[in-house]
Amino acid sequence: MKNIRIVYMGTPDFAVYPLKLLVENGYNVVGVVTMPDKKAGRGQKLFQSPVKIYAKEHEIPILQPEKLKDEAFLHELKNLNPQLGIVVAFRMLPEEVWALPEMGTFNLHASLLPDYRGAAPINWALMNGDKQTGVTTFLLDKQMDTGDILLKKEIDINPEDNAGSLHDKLMWAGGQLVLDSIQLLVNGNVKPLPQTGITDTLMRPAPKIFKEDCKIDWSKPMICIHNKVRGLSPYPAAWTDFDGAYGEQISMKIFSTEMEPCSHELAPGAVVCDGKKVLKIACSDGFIHLLEVQLAGKKRMDTKALLNGVRIFDKN
Repeated sequence: MKNIRIVYMGTPDFAVYPLKLLVENGYNVVGVVTMPDKKAGRGQKLFQSPVKIYAKEHEIPILQPEKLKDEAFLHELKNLNPQLGIVVAFRMLPEEVWALPEMGTFNLHASLLPDYRGAAPINWALMNGDKQTGVTTFLLDKQMDTGDILLKKEIDINPEDNAGSLHDKLMWAGGQLVLDSIQLLVNGNVKPLPQTGITDTLMRPAPKIFKEDCKIDWSKPMICIHNKVRGLSPYPAAWTDFDGAYGEQISMKIFSTEMEPCSHELAPGAVVCDGKKVLKIACSDGFIHLLEVQLAGKKRMDTKALLNGVRIFDKN
């Protein structure tokens, strides 16, 4: 089983752990496909993907095509003679790629499909206040996240979880699910479940998240705001604008909050601050206490450190 020729496709940290498990368990990973190196930061330094860095350390051949239909890339891929393709947090593949391995190609997705099809399932599960999510492996077809399901693993979402902690939980569960899915396919006793036949799950989208999607609407209920912060922490991070003590506009990222349910007469978005350690914002059914924040151009810090370091809000 472990001699089958595997091509692994992935880019971010989420994709490193399943690849690490494959290598450590002696699977024959004959090549890795990952995103091209990209320039980032003030110095426009060239950054390599986490998957590429791991593959280089373990001397696995690396392919970094700009376009997945490029003839030179497809030629290199065919020369690897893959028997199985595995995709974890990569791009949508053309049929020329996913249909190439004789055993097909399967994908690891960070939700319980068909729920949360799309690019940001971890974030949306938290923002929607879900108590449970999971990982799914499925065979690729011509549409995004619609192929026949191989295996699922459910994961509880705890009240203290945010996008960072849930990412890690799903990554660890997903790594084992990848190994289990390979065994299933190699043994030939798999009966993939068509997603079209699943009717007991409310299907919700998980589209890519942009900056404007992260802005907080203080007129929303307290729990919606709290879950939005959880679902976007630590990245890309919920944010808001305030009027500062000197009339200036302050932009702030928010990473952690607590809820204070109560009745009040303040307008949504009104700031209550004691100048020492309490910074809370009025919403429709209470207050949101800001616990960990970041001002533009500054470091992330707890609210007490922020208020002790600079006067940005009047005491009230």
